[in-house]
Amino acid sequence: MKKFLLLLLTLTMVILTACSGDQESSGEQNGDVIEIEYWQYHFDSKVELVNELIKEFEAENPGIKVKHTTFPYDQFNERVAAQVPAGRGPDVINLFYGWVPRYVDSGYLQPLPQDAFPHEEIESEFFPMVESVKLNDEYWTIPTAVRTIALFYNKDLYEEAGLDPESPPTTWDELVDYSKKLTKRDSNNRLTQAGMAWEPSQQGHHWFRDALLYQAGGEGLSEDRKTIQWAESPAGLEAFKYWMDFATTHKVGERNFYTDDVTAFKTGNAAMNVDGSFRIGTLQADAPDLNYGIAPLPTKGEKATPASFWSNGITAKVEGEKLDASVKFLQFLTSDEVMERWLDDIGELPAKESVALQDKYLEHELYGAFIEQLPYAKAHFFVDEARERDLVIQAVDRVLLQDVPVEEAYKELVESTQNLFDDYWEDK
Repeated sequence: MKKFLLLLLTLTMVILTACSGDQESSGEQNGDVIEIEYWQYHFDSKVELVNELIKEFEAENPGIKVKHTTFPYDQFNERVAAQVPAGRGPDVINLFYGWVPRYVDSGYLQPLPQDAFPHEEIESEFFPMVESVKLNDEYWTIPTAVRTIALFYNKDLYEEAGLDPESPPTTWDELVDYSKKLTKRDSNNRLTQAGMAWEPSQQGHHWFRDALLYQAGGEGLSEDRKTIQWAESPAGLEAFKYWMDFATTHKVGERNFYTDDVTAFKTGNAAMNVDGSFRIGTLQADAPDLNYGIAPLPTKGEKATPASFWSNGITAKVEGEKLDASVKFLQFLTSDEVMERWLDDIGELPAKESVALQDKYLEHELYGAFIEQLPYAKAHFFVDEARERDLVIQAVDRVLLQDVPVEEAYKELVESTQNLFDDYWEDK
Protein backbone atom coordinates (compact mmCIF):
# COMPACT_ATOMS: atom_id res chain seq x y z
CA MET A 1 0.00 0.00 0.00
CA LYS A 2 2.84 2.37 0.85
CA LYS A 3 4.51 1.58 -2.44
CA PHE A 4 1.22 2.29 -4.22
CA LEU A 5 0.77 5.65 -2.43
CA LEU A 6 4.37 6.58 -3.18
CA LEU A 7 3.88 5.71 -6.86
CA LEU A 8 0.63 7.70 -6.98
CA LEU A 9 2.31 10.69 -5.37
CA THR A 10 5.21 10.48 -7.80
CA LEU A 11 2.86 10.31 -10.80
CA THR A 12 0.84 13.25 -9.46
CA MET A 13 3.98 15.35 -9.09
CA VAL A 14 5.11 14.44 -12.59
CA ILE A 15 1.72 15.43 -14.01
CA LEU A 16 1.63 18.68 -12.03
CA THR A 17 5.19 19.50 -13.06
CA ALA A 18 4.36 18.80 -16.70
CA CYS A 19 1.23 20.94 -16.53
CA SER A 20 3.13 23.68 -14.80
CA GLY A 21 5.81 23.44 -17.47
CA ASP A 22 3.22 23.65 -20.25
CA GLN A 23 1.59 26.68 -18.69
CA GLU A 24 4.95 28.35 -18.13
CA SER A 25 6.03 27.61 -21.68
CA SER A 26 2.72 28.91 -23.02
CA GLY A 27 3.03 32.05 -20.94
CA GLU A 28 6.54 32.71 -22.22
CA GLN A 29 5.38 32.17 -25.79
CA ASN A 30 2.53 34.63 -25.41
CA GLY A 31 4.84 37.04 -23.64
CA ASP A 32 7.29 36.90 -26.52
CA VAL A 33 4.68 37.93 -29.09
CA ILE A 34 3.49 41.53 -29.04
CA GLU A 35 0.15 42.10 -30.76
CA ILE A 36 -0.70 45.52 -32.16
CA GLU A 37 -3.85 46.60 -33.97
CA TYR A 38 -3.97 48.63 -37.19
CA TRP A 39 -7.11 50.51 -38.27
CA GLN A 40 -8.01 51.95 -41.64
CA TYR A 41 -11.25 52.64 -43.48
CA HIS A 42 -12.44 49.93 -45.85
CA PHE A 43 -11.18 50.42 -49.41
CA ASP A 44 -10.85 47.05 -51.12
CA SER A 45 -7.48 47.47 -52.83
CA LYS A 46 -5.93 48.98 -49.68
CA VAL A 47 -7.29 46.20 -47.48
CA GLU A 48 -5.85 43.53 -49.79
CA LEU A 49 -2.43 45.16 -50.00
CA VAL A 50 -2.17 45.82 -46.26
CA ASN A 51 -3.05 42.17 -45.55
CA GLU A 52 -0.14 41.13 -47.80
CA LEU A 53 2.20 43.64 -46.20
CA ILE A 54 1.30 42.48 -42.70
CA LYS A 55 2.27 38.90 -43.59
CA GLU A 56 5.63 40.14 -44.86
CA PHE A 57 6.19 42.33 -41.79
CA GLU A 58 5.33 39.48 -39.41
CA ALA A 59 7.72 37.15 -41.25
CA GLU A 60 10.50 39.73 -40.80
CA ASN A 61 9.48 40.40 -37.17
CA PRO A 62 8.38 37.06 -35.65
CA GLY A 63 7.83 38.64 -32.25
CA ILE A 64 5.11 40.98 -33.53
CA LYS A 65 1.55 40.21 -34.66
CA VAL A 66 -0.57 42.85 -36.41
CA LYS A 67 -4.35 42.69 -36.23
CA HIS A 68 -5.91 44.52 -39.20
CA THR A 69 -9.32 46.11 -38.62
CA THR A 70 -11.35 48.17 -41.08
CA PHE A 71 -14.59 50.13 -40.94
CA PRO A 72 -16.78 51.86 -43.51
CA TYR A 73 -15.56 55.39 -44.20
CA ASP A 74 -18.60 57.08 -42.68
CA GLN A 75 -18.25 55.12 -39.40
CA PHE A 76 -14.52 55.47 -38.95
CA ASN A 77 -14.24 58.63 -36.84
CA GLU A 78 -17.17 57.57 -34.68
CA ARG A 79 -15.45 54.25 -33.86
CA VAL A 80 -12.21 56.04 -33.00
CA ALA A 81 -14.03 58.44 -30.65
CA ALA A 82 -15.65 55.49 -28.87
CA GLN A 83 -12.52 53.36 -28.43
CA VAL A 84 -9.31 55.39 -28.35
CA PRO A 85 -10.02 57.54 -25.24
CA ALA A 86 -10.49 54.33 -23.25
CA GLY A 87 -7.16 52.94 -24.47
CA ARG A 88 -8.84 50.37 -26.70
CA GLY A 89 -8.89 49.94 -30.47
CA PRO A 90 -5.95 50.78 -32.72
CA ASP A 91 -2.31 51.19 -31.84
CA VAL A 92 -1.46 52.41 -35.34
CA ILE A 93 -4.14 54.30 -37.23
CA ASN A 94 -4.59 55.51 -40.81
CA LEU A 95 -6.07 59.02 -41.10
CA PHE A 96 -6.89 61.57 -43.75
CA TYR A 97 -4.42 64.39 -43.19
CA GLY A 98 -7.25 66.91 -42.85
CA TRP A 99 -8.49 65.10 -39.74
CA VAL A 100 -5.19 65.34 -37.85
CA PRO A 101 -5.76 68.73 -36.11
CA ARG A 102 -9.05 67.47 -34.69
CA TYR A 103 -7.46 64.20 -33.56
CA VAL A 104 -4.63 66.09 -31.87
CA ASP A 105 -7.09 68.41 -30.11
CA SER A 106 -9.10 65.41 -28.95
CA GLY A 107 -6.02 63.75 -27.48
CA TYR A 108 -6.26 60.71 -29.75
CA LEU A 109 -2.65 60.77 -31.01
CA GLN A 110 0.86 60.98 -29.64
CA PRO A 111 3.71 62.72 -31.48
CA LEU A 112 5.89 60.49 -33.63
CA PRO A 113 9.01 59.58 -31.63
CA GLN A 114 11.79 61.80 -32.93
CA ASP A 115 14.47 59.15 -32.48
CA ALA A 116 12.64 56.99 -35.03
CA PHE A 117 11.29 59.82 -37.20
CA PRO A 118 13.74 62.77 -36.95
CA HIS A 119 12.21 66.04 -38.14
CA GLU A 120 15.19 66.87 -40.34
CA GLU A 121 14.89 63.47 -42.02
CA ILE A 122 11.17 63.91 -42.69
CA GLU A 123 11.72 67.41 -44.08
CA SER A 124 14.61 66.37 -46.33
CA GLU A 125 13.10 63.15 -47.69
CA PHE A 126 9.34 63.73 -47.93
CA PHE A 127 7.46 66.17 -50.13
CA PRO A 128 6.85 69.51 -48.34
CA MET A 129 3.11 68.85 -48.11
CA VAL A 130 3.75 66.59 -45.08
CA GLU A 131 4.33 69.72 -43.00
CA SER A 132 0.54 70.10 -42.94
CA VAL A 133 0.52 67.45 -40.17
CA LYS A 134 3.14 69.27 -38.11
CA LEU A 135 1.40 70.90 -35.15
CA ASN A 136 2.89 72.33 -31.97
CA ASP A 137 6.32 71.67 -33.48
CA GLU A 138 5.61 67.92 -33.63
CA TYR A 139 4.82 65.53 -36.47
CA TRP A 140 1.79 63.44 -35.55
CA THR A 141 1.44 61.20 -38.60
CA ILE A 142 3.54 60.18 -41.60
CA PRO A 143 2.31 59.05 -45.06
CA THR A 144 3.22 56.14 -47.26
CA ALA A 145 1.69 57.81 -50.28
CA VAL A 146 0.36 61.16 -51.44
CA ARG A 147 -2.09 62.35 -54.07
CA THR A 148 -2.30 65.07 -56.66
CA ILE A 149 -5.10 65.66 -59.13
CA ALA A 150 -4.84 65.99 -62.88
CA LEU A 151 -6.99 66.17 -66.00
CA PHE A 152 -8.48 62.87 -67.20
CA TYR A 153 -9.73 63.00 -70.79
CA ASN A 154 -11.49 60.56 -73.11
CA LYS A 155 -9.40 60.12 -76.27
CA ASP A 156 -12.25 58.64 -78.32
CA LEU A 157 -14.53 61.59 -77.55
CA TYR A 158 -11.69 63.96 -78.45
CA GLU A 159 -11.42 62.36 -81.88
CA GLU A 160 -15.20 62.52 -82.40
CA ALA A 161 -15.06 66.26 -81.68
CA GLY A 162 -12.13 66.79 -84.06
CA LEU A 163 -9.62 67.36 -81.25
CA ASP A 164 -6.14 65.88 -81.13
CA PRO A 165 -6.16 63.18 -78.40
CA GLU A 166 -2.43 63.67 -77.91
CA SER A 167 -2.78 67.43 -77.29
CA PRO A 168 -4.94 68.02 -74.20
CA PRO A 169 -5.57 71.59 -73.03
CA THR A 170 -2.80 73.33 -71.12
CA THR A 171 -4.40 76.69 -70.27
CA TRP A 172 -7.61 77.90 -68.63
CA ASP A 173 -8.91 79.26 -71.94
CA GLU A 174 -8.14 76.04 -73.80
CA LEU A 175 -9.92 73.99 -71.14
CA VAL A 176 -13.07 76.07 -71.59
CA ASP A 177 -12.81 75.84 -75.39
CA TYR A 178 -12.32 72.07 -75.35
CA SER A 179 -15.19 71.66 -72.86
CA LYS A 180 -17.60 73.49 -75.15
CA LYS A 181 -16.61 71.44 -78.19
CA LEU A 182 -17.06 68.21 -76.24
CA THR A 183 -20.50 69.02 -74.80
CA LYS A 184 -23.65 67.51 -76.29
CA ARG A 185 -27.30 68.31 -75.61
CA ASP A 186 -30.51 66.82 -77.00
CA SER A 187 -33.37 68.63 -78.76
CA ASN A 188 -34.78 69.61 -75.38
CA ASN A 189 -31.43 71.14 -74.38
CA ARG A 190 -30.81 68.39 -71.84
CA LEU A 191 -27.18 67.50 -71.25
CA THR A 192 -26.28 64.15 -72.80
CA GLN A 193 -22.49 64.43 -72.78
CA ALA A 194 -20.61 66.66 -70.39
CA GLY A 195 -17.60 68.38 -71.86
CA MET A 196 -16.30 68.75 -68.31
CA ALA A 197 -17.61 66.67 -65.43
CA TRP A 198 -18.36 69.04 -62.56
CA GLU A 199 -18.87 67.88 -58.99
CA PRO A 200 -17.87 70.13 -56.05
CA SER A 201 -18.19 67.39 -53.43
CA GLN A 202 -15.56 65.19 -55.08
CA GLN A 203 -12.29 66.83 -56.19
CA GLY A 204 -13.99 70.06 -57.24
CA HIS A 205 -13.55 71.92 -53.97
CA HIS A 206 -9.86 70.94 -53.90
CA TRP A 207 -9.42 72.10 -57.50
CA PHE A 208 -10.75 75.54 -56.60
CA ARG A 209 -9.00 75.93 -53.23
CA ASP A 210 -5.57 74.48 -53.94
CA ALA A 211 -5.10 74.86 -57.68
CA LEU A 212 -7.18 77.56 -59.39
CA LEU A 213 -6.65 80.03 -56.55
CA TYR A 214 -2.85 79.74 -56.76
CA GLN A 215 -2.85 79.58 -60.56
CA ALA A 216 -4.63 82.93 -60.61
CA GLY A 217 -1.88 84.42 -58.43
CA GLY A 218 -3.61 84.17 -55.06
CA GLU A 219 -2.61 82.69 -51.71
CA GLY A 220 -4.43 80.27 -49.45
CA LEU A 221 -3.41 80.89 -45.84
CA SER A 222 -1.14 83.21 -43.92
CA GLU A 223 2.18 81.78 -42.79
CA ASP A 224 0.83 81.19 -39.28
CA ARG A 225 -2.17 79.31 -40.80
CA LYS A 226 -4.65 81.59 -39.03
CA THR A 227 -5.91 83.87 -41.80
CA ILE A 228 -7.75 82.97 -45.02
CA GLN A 229 -6.11 85.06 -47.75
CA TRP A 230 -8.47 84.29 -50.61
CA ALA A 231 -9.85 87.81 -50.67
CA GLU A 232 -6.50 89.60 -50.30
CA SER A 233 -6.37 90.03 -54.09
CA PRO A 234 -8.81 89.68 -57.01
CA ALA A 235 -7.35 86.23 -57.69
CA GLY A 236 -9.66 84.43 -55.26
CA LEU A 237 -12.88 85.63 -56.82
CA GLU A 238 -11.45 85.12 -60.30
CA ALA A 239 -10.65 81.48 -59.48
CA PHE A 240 -14.05 80.84 -57.88
CA LYS A 241 -15.90 82.42 -60.80
CA TYR A 242 -13.84 80.50 -63.37
CA TRP A 243 -14.70 77.25 -61.59
CA MET A 244 -18.41 78.10 -61.25
CA ASP A 245 -18.67 79.19 -64.90
CA PHE A 246 -18.32 75.61 -66.13
CA ALA A 247 -21.77 74.95 -64.65
CA THR A 248 -23.41 78.40 -64.85
CA THR A 249 -22.12 80.24 -67.92
CA HIS A 250 -20.58 77.64 -70.21
CA LYS A 251 -23.04 74.91 -69.15
CA VAL A 252 -20.61 72.14 -70.06
CA GLY A 253 -21.26 70.14 -66.90
CA GLU A 254 -23.89 69.71 -64.22
CA ARG A 255 -23.82 68.64 -60.63
CA ASN A 256 -25.02 65.03 -60.14
CA PHE A 257 -24.86 64.32 -63.90
CA TYR A 258 -24.86 60.51 -64.19
CA THR A 259 -24.85 60.41 -60.38
CA ASP A 260 -21.39 61.96 -60.05
CA ASP A 261 -18.33 62.97 -62.04
CA VAL A 262 -16.55 59.64 -61.56
CA THR A 263 -19.48 57.64 -62.94
CA ALA A 264 -20.03 60.08 -65.80
CA PHE A 265 -16.41 59.81 -66.90
CA LYS A 266 -15.97 56.06 -66.58
CA THR A 267 -19.21 55.38 -68.51
CA GLY A 268 -18.10 57.65 -71.36
CA ASN A 269 -20.70 60.33 -70.67
CA ALA A 270 -18.19 62.99 -69.67
CA ALA A 271 -15.24 63.85 -71.89
CA MET A 272 -13.04 65.30 -69.14
CA ASN A 273 -12.76 65.17 -65.37
CA VAL A 274 -10.42 66.48 -62.71
CA ASP A 275 -9.51 63.58 -60.45
CA GLY A 276 -6.75 61.90 -58.47
CA SER A 277 -4.22 59.18 -59.27
CA PHE A 278 -6.11 56.80 -57.00
CA ARG A 279 -8.87 56.73 -59.64
CA ILE A 280 -6.68 54.81 -62.07
CA GLY A 281 -7.27 51.55 -60.23
CA THR A 282 -11.03 52.13 -60.28
CA LEU A 283 -11.01 52.76 -64.03
CA GLN A 284 -8.88 49.71 -64.69
CA ALA A 285 -11.34 47.56 -62.73
CA ASP A 286 -14.66 49.14 -63.78
CA ALA A 287 -13.90 50.44 -67.28
CA PRO A 288 -10.98 48.42 -68.70
CA ASP A 289 -11.84 49.39 -72.29
CA LEU A 290 -12.03 53.13 -71.64
CA ASN A 291 -9.52 54.89 -73.89
CA TYR A 292 -8.30 57.81 -71.81
CA GLY A 293 -5.27 59.97 -71.16
CA ILE A 294 -4.10 62.04 -68.21
CA ALA A 295 -2.48 65.47 -68.35
CA PRO A 296 -1.29 68.05 -65.78
CA LEU A 297 -3.95 70.56 -64.75
CA PRO A 298 -4.36 73.40 -67.24
CA THR A 299 -3.09 76.63 -65.75
CA LYS A 300 -3.39 80.40 -66.08
CA GLY A 301 0.09 81.33 -64.99
CA GLU A 302 1.42 79.81 -61.80
CA LYS A 303 1.56 76.01 -61.67
CA ALA A 304 -0.40 74.41 -58.85
CA THR A 305 -2.32 71.27 -58.07
CA PRO A 306 -4.06 70.11 -54.90
CA ALA A 307 -2.27 67.57 -52.77
CA SER A 308 -3.73 65.33 -50.12
CA PHE A 309 -2.79 62.15 -48.36
CA TRP A 310 -3.71 59.50 -45.84
CA SER A 311 -1.09 58.99 -43.18
CA ASN A 312 -0.37 56.76 -40.21
CA GLY A 313 0.01 57.72 -36.58
CA ILE A 314 0.23 56.09 -33.16
CA THR A 315 -2.62 56.51 -30.70
CA ALA A 316 -2.11 58.34 -27.43
CA LYS A 317 -2.01 55.54 -24.85
CA VAL A 318 0.36 53.15 -26.62
CA GLU A 319 3.54 52.60 -24.62
CA GLY A 320 6.28 50.13 -23.79
CA GLU A 321 6.73 47.10 -26.04
CA LYS A 322 3.56 47.96 -27.99
CA LEU A 323 4.98 51.39 -28.77
CA ASP A 324 8.24 49.84 -29.99
CA ALA A 325 6.30 47.39 -32.18
CA SER A 326 4.07 50.18 -33.52
CA VAL A 327 7.11 52.27 -34.45
CA LYS A 328 8.63 49.29 -36.29
CA PHE A 329 5.40 48.76 -38.23
CA LEU A 330 5.19 52.44 -39.07
CA GLN A 331 8.79 52.45 -40.31
CA PHE A 332 7.97 49.43 -42.47
CA LEU A 333 4.90 51.16 -43.96
CA THR A 334 6.99 54.19 -44.91
CA SER A 335 9.87 52.25 -46.45
CA ASP A 336 10.85 52.84 -50.09
CA GLU A 337 9.81 49.32 -51.05
CA VAL A 338 6.31 49.67 -49.62
CA MET A 339 5.88 53.06 -51.32
CA GLU A 340 6.60 51.45 -54.70
CA ARG A 341 4.18 48.62 -53.97
CA TRP A 342 1.56 51.18 -52.95
CA LEU A 343 1.82 52.98 -56.29
CA ASP A 344 1.61 49.73 -58.26
CA ASP A 345 -1.39 48.36 -56.35
CA ILE A 346 -3.31 51.45 -55.19
CA GLY A 347 -2.30 54.23 -57.59
CA GLU A 348 -1.23 56.67 -54.88
CA LEU A 349 2.14 58.36 -55.28
CA PRO A 350 5.26 57.74 -53.16
CA ALA A 351 5.55 60.30 -50.35
CA LYS A 352 9.36 60.45 -50.59
CA GLU A 353 10.82 62.59 -53.36
CA SER A 354 13.61 60.13 -54.19
CA VAL A 355 11.12 57.32 -54.74
CA ALA A 356 8.49 59.31 -56.66
CA LEU A 357 10.83 61.20 -58.98
CA GLN A 358 12.38 58.13 -60.58
CA ASP A 359 12.39 58.13 -64.38
CA LYS A 360 10.19 55.03 -64.53
CA TYR A 361 7.41 57.01 -62.82
CA LEU A 362 8.00 60.41 -64.42
CA GLU A 363 7.78 58.79 -67.85
CA HIS A 364 4.82 56.54 -67.04
CA GLU A 365 1.89 56.98 -69.45
CA LEU A 366 -0.69 57.36 -66.68
CA TYR A 367 1.20 58.30 -63.51
CA GLY A 368 3.64 60.70 -65.15
CA ALA A 369 1.28 63.69 -65.08
CA PHE A 370 0.67 63.27 -61.35
CA ILE A 371 4.35 62.78 -60.51
CA GLU A 372 5.33 65.81 -62.61
CA GLN A 373 3.09 68.03 -60.48
CA LEU A 374 4.28 66.84 -57.06
CA PRO A 375 7.02 69.50 -56.61
CA TYR A 376 4.43 72.29 -56.76
CA ALA A 377 1.48 70.50 -55.15
CA LYS A 378 -0.42 72.37 -52.41
CA ALA A 379 -1.82 70.64 -49.31
CA HIS A 380 -4.33 72.90 -47.59
CA PHE A 381 -4.18 73.00 -43.79
CA PHE A 382 -7.66 71.94 -42.70
CA VAL A 383 -8.94 72.80 -39.25
CA ASP A 384 -12.08 70.76 -40.01
CA GLU A 385 -11.95 69.03 -43.38
CA ALA A 386 -15.62 67.99 -43.52
CA ARG A 387 -16.91 71.41 -42.47
CA GLU A 388 -14.63 73.28 -44.88
CA ARG A 389 -15.81 71.09 -47.76
CA ASP A 390 -19.43 71.68 -46.75
CA LEU A 391 -18.92 75.46 -46.77
CA VAL A 392 -17.76 75.33 -50.38
CA ILE A 393 -20.73 73.14 -51.33
CA GLN A 394 -23.10 75.55 -49.59
CA ALA A 395 -21.64 78.44 -51.59
CA VAL A 396 -22.18 76.45 -54.80
CA ASP A 397 -25.78 75.66 -53.84
CA ARG A 398 -26.48 79.31 -53.10
CA VAL A 399 -25.48 80.15 -56.67
CA LEU A 400 -27.08 77.18 -58.42
CA LEU A 401 -30.26 76.76 -56.38
CA GLN A 402 -30.95 80.18 -54.93
CA ASP A 403 -29.70 82.43 -57.76
CA VAL A 404 -27.37 84.26 -55.38
CA PRO A 405 -24.72 86.24 -57.34
CA VAL A 406 -21.34 84.53 -57.47
CA GLU A 407 -19.67 87.52 -55.80
CA GLU A 408 -22.02 87.36 -52.81
CA ALA A 409 -21.70 83.60 -52.39
CA TYR A 410 -17.92 83.89 -52.58
CA LYS A 411 -17.77 86.67 -50.00
CA GLU A 412 -19.86 84.60 -47.59
CA LEU A 413 -17.64 81.56 -48.23
CA VAL A 414 -14.52 83.53 -47.29
CA GLU A 415 -16.16 84.91 -44.14
CA SER A 416 -17.60 81.58 -42.97
CA THR A 417 -14.28 79.80 -43.57
CA GLN A 418 -12.44 82.49 -41.63
CA ASN A 419 -14.93 82.13 -38.77
CA LEU A 420 -14.18 78.42 -38.69
CA PHE A 421 -10.45 79.14 -38.43
CA ASP A 422 -11.02 81.77 -35.74
CA ASP A 423 -12.97 79.27 -33.65
CA TYR A 424 -10.20 76.69 -34.04
CA TRP A 425 -7.39 79.05 -33.05
CA GLU A 426 -9.28 80.84 -30.26
CA ASP A 427 -8.13 78.54 -27.49
CA LYS A 428 -4.71 77.67 -28.88
